[in-house]
Amino acid sequence: MPKKSTTQKSGTPKTGPQKPGPKKTTTPKGTAAKAAKPTPAAPKRAAAKSAGRTPTAAKSAAKPAVKPATRRSTGRISTAEASAVTNGQKPKARKPTQQQESVRASGRGSGSQHSTGAAAGATAANGMPQSLHDLLGIAEDPLVAADPVSFLRSLGSAALATTRNPGAVMNAGMRFAVGTASALQGAAGRLIGNKGGSSTTPIKDKRFADEAFADHPFFYLLHQMYLVNQRFALELLDSATLQPEQERKARFAAQFLIDALAPTNTLVGNPAALRKAVQTGGKSVTQGLRNMAHDVRFNGGWPSQVDSSGFEVGKNMAITPGKVVYRSDLIELIQYEPQTPAVFDTPLLFCPPWINKYYIMDLAPQKSLIEWAVQHGHTCFAISYRNPDESMRDTTFDDYLMKGPRDAVRVVREITGAEHVNMLSVCLGGTLTAIALAYDAAIGDDSINTATFLNTHTDFSEPGVLGTFTDESSIAALEKRMAKKGYLEASQMAHTFDAIRANDLVFQYVVNNWLMGEKPPAFDLLAWNNDSTRMPAKMHSAYLRSCYLRNEFSRGELVIDGVRLDPGAVSVDSYVLSAVDDHIVPWISAYKTARLLGGDNRFVLSTSGHIAGIVNPPSPKAKHWTNPEVPEDPQLWIAGATLQEGTWWQDWIQWIASRAGDMVDPPREVGSPDYPILCDAPGTFVLTRA
Repeated sequence: MPKKSTTQKSGTPKTGPQKPGPKKTTTPKGTAAKAAKPTPAAPKRAAAKSAGRTPTAAKSAAKPAVKPATRRSTGRISTAEASAVTNGQKPKARKPTQQQESVRASGRGSGSQHSTGAAAGATAANGMPQSLHDLLGIAEDPLVAADPVSFLRSLGSAALATTRNPGAVMNAGMRFAVGTASALQGAAGRLIGNKGGSSTTPIKDKRFADEAFADHPFFYLLHQMYLVNQRFALELLDSATLQPEQERKARFAAQFLIDALAPTNTLVGNPAALRKAVQTGGKSVTQGLRNMAHDVRFNGGWPSQVDSSGFEVGKNMAITPGKVVYRSDLIELIQYEPQTPAVFDTPLLFCPPWINKYYIMDLAPQKSLIEWAVQHGHTCFAISYRNPDESMRDTTFDDYLMKGPRDAVRVVREITGAEHVNMLSVCLGGTLTAIALAYDAAIGDDSINTATFLNTHTDFSEPGVLGTFTDESSIAALEKRMAKKGYLEASQMAHTFDAIRANDLVFQYVVNNWLMGEKPPAFDLLAWNNDSTRMPAKMHSAYLRSCYLRNEFSRGELVIDGVRLDPGAVSVDSYVLSAVDDHIVPWISAYKTARLLGGDNRFVLSTSGHIAGIVNPPSPKAKHWTNPEVPEDPQLWIAGATLQEGTWWQDWIQWIASRAGDMVDPPREVGSPDYPILCDAPGTFVLTRA
């Protein structure tokens, strides 16, 4: 049942947010320098709060008895085998466990009752291919191979649809003609020293901050015509009546093309690049061409975002002292050495997303959330996932759940002797943890004491821009690509994220590296972001279909190991953190987790984006919003929120301390007789490059 506010806050600033209702608002960018309160668009009601959710009384019932931490077959692998994996060799075949055999026999992918494999959709009941397209595969279909997400085809559909609205097209054409005439008139005036008004109302855009775009006739004309053409293209899209899915794709593709065609992305249209070329006697142009040739050869034609040469995992990244104390065919478990004279008796397990390396939580000294927790008295463990290869093509979503966080919780309890474990999870790791919590609630396992979710989707009804890439046809095309190698290449997902913020993550580096001839920046966050991982075909297909396509978990329809999961049955306390500028998990969507799961939940909103919102150590610029209430509408939450100075790390460390038990002597050594030290942190799996 939805949580209801029981108290009213007084003295809370009310400026910024809009009242809920049909009035449409936009979400401004909240930055550390300008901590303006965000004003989200009015959200849809969360599907998870529909009828049939567990009653409040049931959620607050006493927790089940603690299950003993019994030993079972763990699937541990040796250091030699791990070294072979790290060096790109296939591990030796191992006899499947009874659980693996049952998963294969049942054909479960996500644990859902729905079929998620690519092959299932490619064959008819008689076992024959449904079409020549399915027989040949996507690589032999030139149209689909060139446009796997249907962006160009959606633009074509939009162009065709405009013919059915000639009046709107004519009006757009007239405004285009007027805008062009005004731009020409303004440029002519600047030739004789007369600066007239702009033909369009310019939007604040750092790409056109150079004074030449306002003063010089040529650059003024380039800028104004760019704005005129952009307005014309978007008005044509407005005139086209399309299906919602087609419209999203067409608008995304159109905006990407508009951004790509900005004059600032060309040498002749970028006054700053031209000035540097003159100042350096053409050396900047020569170096830019070298940079571009390097990127074409070694980076698939995408501009490099970072100079990673000065960063090395285990040397100046991921260096909080610790040891690998457990290794399976999927994870390594790191236990960190205590740094305080006393520690809390409830250990803390960090669960990363499987799409990235774990050390976003242990980036560097003074930038490490794990280090922060260790220095505040927590006995910390972290999961490090193996970087998938072809041998993992049949690894399922169930495997990641059972052999990932649930297996890690078991080992942490056995090493420490603790009855319960606190968990902190990031992004997809949070999705997996939420599913684990619901599964535990269903089977009566209370091993997890609390959960912290950082920038996490659990209700995918409003997935943001990523929803553009996760419709049925796009997922089917991706499944055919993954079937060829057994995994999704890390670069494919990385470029998807880049395209979502193309100006910041693509074209900014076109200008910096190729036009200005400069080296990409040396930045630890970007170095980590560049160290991404592959994803097993079967698991990734199940994840996309179950979460993005069908939103099964929040609807109470996800089935794991034969058990239907109810997120409302989760009774543990949760700390839900989101970032106001997150372009991957919009904060309005992340907010739903605080409403979806049972328990006493706290939502906190940080400044910055998806990555910087996590790596947010104490600094004068750090700020966050808090509100003890969790109303159904996020607009009501932000309306009653208070802007706090400082990082959310400080708020969270107080929250988790009150739920971490008593202070006890720290362990004299990491690991245990049953779990001896295998190697130093950061381990071996994290060193495998995609």
